[in-house]
This record gives sequence, structure tokens and C-alpha cells, in this order.
Amino acid sequence: MIPDPHSGRLSTMAAAWVVARRDFTAILFSRTFFFFLLGPLFPLIVGALAGSVGNSVDQSGDRPEVGVVMAGPDADAMVHARDVLADRLGQDLPGLAVVQRLGPGETADPAAALAGKQANIAAILSGSPSAPVLTGPRDQIEAWGGDIAMIAAQAKEGALRPWPQVRLETTATSRVSERKSRLRTAQAAQTLLFLLTMMLAGMVLSNLVEEKGNKIIEVLAAAIPMEAVFFGKLFAMLGVSLVGIAVWAGVGGAIYFVAASAMPALPGPAVGWPLLMTLGILYFSMAYLLLGSVFLSIGSLANTVREVQTLSMPVTMMQLVLFFFATYAMTQPGSAVEILAAVLPFSSPFAMLARAAQDPALWPHVAALVWQGAWLFLLVRIGSRLFRRRVMKSGSQGGGARRKWRLAWPFASTLPGKVVVRD
Repeated sequence: MIPDPHSGRLSTMAAAWVVARRDFTAILFSRTFFFFLLGPLFPLIVGALAGSVGNSVDQSGDRPEVGVVMAGPDADAMVHARDVLADRLGQDLPGLAVVQRLGPGETADPAAALAGKQANIAAILSGSPSAPVLTGPRDQIEAWGGDIAMIAAQAKEGALRPWPQVRLETTATSRVSERKSRLRTAQAAQTLLFLLTMMLAGMVLSNLVEEKGNKIIEVLAAAIPMEAVFFGKLFAMLGVSLVGIAVWAGVGGAIYFVAASAMPALPGPAVGWPLLMTLGILYFSMAYLLLGSVFLSIGSLANTVREVQTLSMPVTMMQLVLFFFATYAMTQPGSAVEILAAVLPFSSPFAMLARAAQDPALWPHVAALVWQGAWLFLLVRIGSRLFRRRVMKSGSQGGGARRKWRLAWPFASTLPGKVVVRD
């Protein structure tokens, strides 16, 4: 028994799954996706190579030093005082190198000593420990002035007196230092989330404009509910984006494993790294879907690439403003500003991910994800209605036009209960 091809349509979720599966496989197994994966890797590889080369140059280059032009005993006292202070203080003091030992009645010429000696001599120290004179570029001597004064004062004593022993009593980290350290982690997570969202959400626009140009989108809209088309495309592009992020994360993890010592260490977040990464994936998905739903509406209403660029620019700028707002709210935990940033749908993923790095409470994230999901359904419904009213002109032509679109829909053969008649 052959089922009636016009007995009914798939449910919204079932049709969305068909569209998502079709778009996901079509994009994932294309050559374009391979080059899409390579795109962000080139800057990372070039940056890593440039950083390693720059680090080698810095290590091989001579370190700037202060040349000492003094009488022999004074010069030796300054160099000895510098070495002992560096050991005691445990900090990097400017290096001192004796350039010229002045004889009796001989005067120093700092300008000549600075111009005619080693290339690593950045300033000249003359005079005596009681009245030191530092000659050199303004920014250099201003940075070294305090250290040279301390060295000269110690050299003036003639003998380095013993310092009192300080007893150390450790405590747990203070709340201020803990908050500052976690703020760095929150900022890094928030910035990474924003960059990934803005870089990947544009794919939704290009995909929809291309299918609208060859009438595929109108065929889909006539065959299945428009909400299913929107949801299917959104989740397909989200899946493609997550695959790309997984590849980039694998390459980044390999780079980190090789050059872990050169990478900055971020303090642990309040919820722990595993849960922060899980929330990061969830909030990226919501940020991507929310922004992608707006881009879908723009792409469905625009007729040309120029119109897409013109209409999407205000949305991009507004998203940038909301990101900066969420960044500011991150520095005001518990305030009305942070609550507002968490409530606004487009800034909520960024604000809540930063909150996860600073606050261990989990229930606000459950509420935020539900709230963002509600806004996603609302935006998709609004966008689909705009598309039906302003773009789908064939929807009012009755059952004959709709039947024609159904029979022409290239994916109808994959749906259960459908029979496609082909010439």
C-alpha cells in the first residue's frame, strides 16, 4: 500500500533534524571545510614560530648594562655591592661593568665612554658612591635611578652589614588576591568565547544567502515548517563549528604540551577547570545560536551580499558593545550591572562564563541556560514569521503551489511516509 504523499508534514523537530543532518554532512565533507580548518591555524603556527625566534634573539642578545667610570676602589665597591644586593634581594638589578678606572687627578668623560665602548653599555655611572652621576637616555636612567641609588648607598658603607632574619608565616590566599587571580581567568575565558562566536557565526549568513540565491531555501520553506528550517540550519552550523573548535583545541593542546613553560599560567576558576570547560561549550552554543538566529533573519530578508553586509554591521557592532558591557560587569560581581549583563540575552553567555570563573555557585548557570534557550525559541519564531510574510510569496498560492514545491524538494525521499513522483 502506497502512502498518500500529501497526508501530512513532519513535526518541527523531525524536519529540523533532517535539515541539520543534510547541512552538516554537506559542509563537513567538503573541501571548503578543510580550508576553513586551516585558516586560523596559520596565524597560530606563524605566531608560535615568531615567538620562538624572538625568544632566541632576546636570549642571544647582550643585556644592557651600566658602565662604571670611577676611581678603582669606588668602582670595585659599586660592583661588589650590586652583586651582593642582587643575591639578597632576589631581584634583577642592572648589571655593572667597569669601563674605566680613573687615576689620580683624572676626570670622567661619560659621553665619550658611552659612545666608544661596548654596544651593551646603555648608561655610564660616574662620580663616587657618595655622589653618583648616571648619564644616558632619559627613559633608561629614570628606570635605573632608584636601583643605582640603593647600590651606591650600600657601597658607601664599606662593609655589608648583616640583615635581620624575617620569620615567614604562611596563610591561605587572601580574598583580594584570589579575586584578582580569578579575574584573569574570567577575562581570558570571556575573550575566547567572544572571538570564537564572532568568527564562526558568520557562516550562517553565507550559507543562507547561497541557498536563497538558488531557491533551495524557498523549497525547504514550502515543504516543511520554517521554524524547522531555521533550527536545522542553526544546529548544523553549530555542529560544524564545534568540530572546528575540537580540531583547533587539539592543535592548541599539542602546542601547549610542547611549549608549556613559555605559556602564561592561568589561576584555577572557582568551579574548577572541567566544569568551566563544560560551561564554556554550553555558553558558546547558546551565544552562537542566539547570534546565528539574528543572522538567519538578516540573511533571509536580504537579497544581495551587499544588503547582508549592510544589515549585519549594526548587529556586529551591537554585539561588540554588549561584550564590552559584559567585560565591565565582570569587574562588578553581585552588582546591578552584573545582573543586567546576565539577563540581557546576547551578553548573558559572556557574563555567566565570567561568573563561573569567579563564583562556585551552579544554580545561576542552570537558570541562565534556560533563559537563553527561551530567547532562542522566540528569536527563531520571529525570524521564521518575518521570512514567511516578506519573502515567501508562493505561500498564498494555494495547495497546488505547495504540492509542486513538495514534489520538487530534493530531500523528501529521506522522510518517512513520503512518496516522490519524478518524471
